[in-house]
Amino acid sequence: MGMNKLEVLKKTFGYDSFRPGQEELIDGILAGRDVLGIMPTGAGKSLCYQVPALLLPGVSVVVSPLISLMKDQVQALNAAGVHAAFLNSSLTENQIQKAIALAARGRYKIIYVAPERLMTPRFQWLSHEIGISMLCVDEAHCISQWGQDFRPSYLAISDYIASLPERPCVCAFTATATAQVREDIVRALSLRDPLVKITGFDRKNLYWSVEKPKNKTDFCLSYVRKHEGESGIIYCSTRKNVDRLYGILRDERIPAGRYHAGMEQEERVRSQDDFIYDNISVMVATNAFGMGIDKSNVRYVIHYNMPASIENYYQEAGRAGRDGERAECILLYSPQDTLINRMMLENKSGNEQMTPEEARTVHDQDEIRLSRMEHYCVGFSCLRNEILSYFGEPVTEPCGNCGNCSREYTERDCTKEANAALSLISSIPGRYGQNLIAAALHGSKTKRIEETGLDTKPCYGALSSLSEAEIRDLLIQFTDLGILERSEDQYGLFFPGPRAQEVRDGEKVACRFELQAEESTERPSPRRKKASASSETTVLTPEGNELFAKLRSLRFLLARQRSIPPYLVFSDRTLTQMCIALPRTKEELLALPGVGEKNLASYGNRFLEEIGTYLSDYAKAHDGARPQTTG
Repeated sequence: MGMNKLEVLKKTFGYDSFRPGQEELIDGILAGRDVLGIMPTGAGKSLCYQVPALLLPGVSVVVSPLISLMKDQVQALNAAGVHAAFLNSSLTENQIQKAIALAARGRYKIIYVAPERLMTPRFQWLSHEIGISMLCVDEAHCISQWGQDFRPSYLAISDYIASLPERPCVCAFTATATAQVREDIVRALSLRDPLVKITGFDRKNLYWSVEKPKNKTDFCLSYVRKHEGESGIIYCSTRKNVDRLYGILRDERIPAGRYHAGMEQEERVRSQDDFIYDNISVMVATNAFGMGIDKSNVRYVIHYNMPASIENYYQEAGRAGRDGERAECILLYSPQDTLINRMMLENKSGNEQMTPEEARTVHDQDEIRLSRMEHYCVGFSCLRNEILSYFGEPVTEPCGNCGNCSREYTERDCTKEANAALSLISSIPGRYGQNLIAAALHGSKTKRIEETGLDTKPCYGALSSLSEAEIRDLLIQFTDLGILERSEDQYGLFFPGPRAQEVRDGEKVACRFELQAEESTERPSPRRKKASASSETTVLTPEGNELFAKLRSLRFLLARQRSIPPYLVFSDRTLTQMCIALPRTKEELLALPGVGEKNLASYGNRFLEEIGTYLSDYAKAHDGARPQTTG
């Protein structure tokens, strides 16, 4: 008699229970139903297709654009005793031929494949030779023109499904999808009456913050020093910034690596492996790094520059805290970031596979996303709620645990500024966007201002004492207050809002301004003690931290001996649970989350010996006492 889903979950993956949404999606797949799962990074979406893949009779094919994800997940599956393979451009022709031959003989339960390979003759032959019981589309937002990462190669998936002798169950997963993108995924993949499950975008273990330091480099140096020994990623928008910041960190003797597309492939792979294997603690990279990297113990992600969309930011920042432990997502903003992103959008080369209409649609959506990203950075509302509302999730009260919620503000009377903005916008409703409105109110003398005739309007230059950046920030606050409205398209055109008449009638307008700290490079956050030994509900004592450090060193040694990433031995969360439970037997160790039969058999005795030695040494030094490891 075969195993059931709970037995697979525990014996193969080491977990006793499913996370929210997982079981419902798994049940849908096992019943032969198409499914669409919208699950944030770290919510366990890979288990939603890996568990049924091991229970279904045939082979499961997972389509992914991410070479690093394929490699990591196949490595993790093989370490757990599951035969899996991947087919992508990182393999030689001989390796591909060997993998296809083994697959045809029934070697693998799960095959990861790049979308470009689906319609190749060899993969078509293989698809007709083996019984495909499930087709999973990972990063499914790539199939939508409305998504942040549209890839025309994904459009071949529907042709591939149609080419199969028998249509399998089709499931699609992504971490980032607005309602419009979700509808497009269902349409483009021709999903049949799919079970759609959205587990929510709120990752409670993440602390979100936007900082505006005078010197971003000083901020990063200060932060990394204060979080010594913790794994973190610093994203920069340009290769030049990556190389410069990497050099500064190395000069300061900080174990850092770098990653960008301008490096040689061999150097990129070596740097990525050093980070995954914990040989270095900090990775400085462009957004070319991280897609599919399954490193669970990243304690912070810093964005040196503002990304071009909330989708990109949520996906990149979401690489922090995948183990459920507390982590920080910090965005360093300056007004120049918006200008650089807009310039990059205008100069963005179109994908030659796109039609002109598709390219226009993508560009227009990029403009809308950039405006929303800027709003996130300069607004004063709860950052967690900004993210949730962007993805269509209802919000209520501010979270009380993000950068904006924990800041101190002062209020200033901005009635005069509000009336000036209203006066100008009322004379040209729905004609111009934020940049031109701010330039006109500042009194800028540009060719574009003269061409539009904005320099002839009564309120031209009325706010000349403020910079254009300060005026743009006020326009966003006025929009949040309902004094102005902004069109939901790529142009972001301004209109008088529902509260406009009240302001004209004399109602006072108060705007919020952050209190500036005295020349500090980093505002302290309230979220956590040292994260390497913390969990959402438990903080380890000094004794617990001491044991955690010993277990972490043992994990590093065992991983190096087997040439695998440390998290494939046990995750940080599992090590923390060992420090809390202090198991003495294999049965007690197996009961902990993240301990499955395979890693128990491979590593259990060594960890039990380490825990036993620590308890014995502690008892000798403290008259037979047992350590108190949790606070």
